Amino acid sequence: MIKEIIEDAKSRMEKSVESLRSQMSKVRTGRAHPSILDGVMVNYYGTDTPLKQLANITTEDSRTLALTVFDKSSSQAVEKAIMDSDLGLNPASAGAVIRIPLPPLTEERRKDLVKIVRAEAEQGRVAVRNIRRDANGDIKDLLKEKEITEDEERQAEDEIQKLTDKYVKQIDEALKAKEEDLMEI
Repeated sequence: MIKEIIEDAKSRMEKSVESLRSQMSKVRTGRAHPSILDGVMVNYYGTDTPLKQLANITTEDSRTLALTVFDKSSSQAVEKAIMDSDLGLNPASAGAVIRIPLPPLTEERRKDLVKIVRAEAEQGRVAVRNIRRDANGDIKDLLKEKEITEDEERQAEDEIQKLTDKYVKQIDEALKAKEEDLMEI
């Protein structure tokens, strides 16, 4: 019973850290990366469709993305969707290819992005701590129902705390790496 609670907590903490990493990858650094456009939805024949289903997205150089739209008639819709997104990008159509130059980040914008990333990391830490609280509550319930001893409870709580420390450390490492990435010029 204790093993299942700990395994559940571990898998939920892993998912929290992965979710955080995914969120952080969407925060734009100065470099071009296809994942920047992951959240862009295009109105394609009346249906909101993810951009990556309508175009091949490649990195042309460190500051430029290139899109090759599969259906040439939807190029205008793709350009409009990119401009309407809150990414602050201006696509330039060059025949069959749409180029998206990424403007360099200003110092002020970098600091704003660092604040955003720190807030995301804090949300990740809170999520991991909430999982710890839930798991410890489940362990206490087992103790109340006399299904485990106090020693087993203490051991389980220690193990859950070690898991919490491990995943909070992963979050801190991801935050540090992203901050360094953002402050690079």
